Amino acid sequence: MKRKIKNLPKIIWKSGILSWILLLVIWTVAASFQSPDFLPGPKATLAGLKEIIASGVLWQDIRISIWRVVNGWLRGLLIGIPLGLLIGRYKVARELMEPILNFFRFVPSIGFLTLFLMWFGVGEESKLALIMYASVFPVIINTAAGVQRIDPVKYQASESLGANRFWSFITVTIPASVPGIFTGVRLGLSASIISIVGAEMLAASDGVGYLIYTSKLYFRTDWIFVGIVTLGTLGFLADRGLRFFASKALKHYGAV
Repeated sequence: MKRKIKNLPKIIWKSGILSWILLLVIWTVAASFQSPDFLPGPKATLAGLKEIIASGVLWQDIRISIWRVVNGWLRGLLIGIPLGLLIGRYKVARELMEPILNFFRFVPSIGFLTLFLMWFGVGEESKLALIMYASVFPVIINTAAGVQRIDPVKYQASESLGANRFWSFITVTIPASVPGIFTGVRLGLSASIISIVGAEMLAASDGVGYLIYTSKLYFRTDWIFVGIVTLGTLGFLADRGLRFFASKALKHYGAV
């Protein structure tokens, strides 16, 4: 018991609670010098949160946004991971794909919104395509980088045991590149959440991004802050969930 009490300050520091308290203090102080219409404080934002929750709109928007993010992100993973493995492992694939990747990864996903609306319509497919586009590049780049960091000795050991190139790819490349893949997965999720805001602001009638966009029509800055806090919370919890999964399922591969 005494040991737990002695380590309490260290536990609190590692938990990150002090960071949140500091942020709330800075936010409260800054808001006290401004009008609530310009910069609502934590209390005003909490009041706006209660109002939106009471209307039932927030939970529906959260559910829709999560569905879009997860679907677009998973599509990005299905494309990005195999491409990243091939680009990292095989020189021909790398020389063929790198120029294209280095061109398109600097084009913001929101720049394709109009095209996606024309190609896929105003329904869900255009938004999912936008999220997939945003998430696929971090996955490809980090997966390829993870493959290229593999020690060549591992391939030599595999081949000395009789493995051909295919089995060397299966038994060495994929397991050894898990840390890079996991980094790409996390960054891809972050990019997905960022892109959903733009997609819902410009081409949706629901979702958290739409809530943020339409709040300006009612001059409800507190609702805008509710949307921002909601997105940050969702992203924070999703990342923590991924890290927890990796600590249990991927620890053997050095993903965390």
